[in-house]
Amino acid sequence: MAIEDRELEYSPLSGIVTRDGISVDVQIYRFAGADEPWQLEVIDHEGGSTVWDYRFASDKHAYRAFGEAVVREGMRSFVNAQAKLLH
Repeated sequence: MAIEDRELEYSPLSGIVTRDGISVDVQIYRFAGADEPWQLEVIDHEGGSTVWDYRFASDKHAYRAFGEAVVREGMRSFVNAQAKLLH
């Protein structure tokens, strides 16, 4: 099976987060049926994507990294993101 044909498993921690009047879609996922690390991606209202280049041992660690980025950089840092990589 080709990688692009594999299904993704999404964490229940994924979803829309709104703070400071800004909403983003937090997506935490990995390949379904695999015990692989989790990927973290944040998508803004225009489809701009911020992707962490680090993989996380758990979905909770990924969500914590999102929260730390919000505290450090603010929600506005995710708006109009153009394929940004964070670590």
